[in-house]
Amino acid sequence: MSRRPSKSSVASAAASTEGLIVGSHGRHCIVETDDGERRICHPRGKKSQAVVGDRVLWEAPPPGQGEEGTIEKVLERRNLLYRQDEIRTKTFAANLDQVLIIIAAEPVFSESQLARALIAAEDARITPIIALNKFDLEENFMLAWQRLEAYRGILKADGSERYPIIPLNLTSEDPEQKEALMALFAGKRTFVLGPSGVGKSTLINLLVPGAQAATNEISRVLNTGKHTTTTTSWYWIDEARTTAIIDSPGFQEFGLYHIKATDLPKCMPDIGALADQCKFYNCTHLHEPSCAVMAEVGNEGSPHYIHPNRYRIYTELFEELNQRFHY
Repeated sequence: MSRRPSKSSVASAAASTEGLIVGSHGRHCIVETDDGERRICHPRGKKSQAVVGDRVLWEAPPPGQGEEGTIEKVLERRNLLYRQDEIRTKTFAANLDQVLIIIAAEPVFSESQLARALIAAEDARITPIIALNKFDLEENFMLAWQRLEAYRGILKADGSERYPIIPLNLTSEDPEQKEALMALFAGKRTFVLGPSGVGKSTLINLLVPGAQAATNEISRVLNTGKHTTTTTSWYWIDEARTTAIIDSPGFQEFGLYHIKATDLPKCMPDIGALADQCKFYNCTHLHEPSCAVMAEVGNEGSPHYIHPNRYRIYTELFEELNQRFHY
């Protein structure tokens, strides 16, 4: 026989309101309702599991018991972008449409860190886009552009680029550049990712006038001070709130310990495209005979050409993740 729900549970369900997490720090979050109101909330229970981009059910406090609401439930996510090393897991955001990975012509970008960010996006099934900033530094920019050759050659089944690469000069106020970015982001939720000093904040301020003031306000209500680069912030670009960009802290390391070594080919399309053509079903693509992947490394002119740098990164990551698995 089924139990009748208690009056308190019925009242609780009726009082719950759906909202969007637009800021977080520690155990406190900022929830935005569908009409644009924002409220500080904390999760029920000891551990916070809500991240920026989550849809949640939350409740307002009873009369006379303060202003902070309570997050009752995190609704099902489409995806979650995060990184993990041997010490901790760092979540970025949830329910994203695309991730814009910004690198710069100067200082010289790390191809390993770029590859790791792309792998994390692939694992989460989020569309990645690469942006190379500092177009004004002509010589350095051309060198950096050449280093990205391996990524321009990775194609989808329809022949389009798997990883579109866009040139930027974020020190310029070129209206065409802003227009192109707005078109790229239109109707989507885009997470902006990259190491410190590549221009993420400049991009946000270009597209969202007053973003710094909004960030400082979020920081104030969450008691984090004005130094908000340690938090993730959500910004609506349009008044209709259909287009959003999400700013993130810069990173210097990008752990992938949440990915098994044997799953790497699924997250590296140029490797994965040939992984099922090897002689052995459990081929690691490192030393086995009749390996279809190794046969295409450096094989210029082949439609399945694999750039040596990409293969080098694969082998290094496989060893790193395999050691982690067996530790």
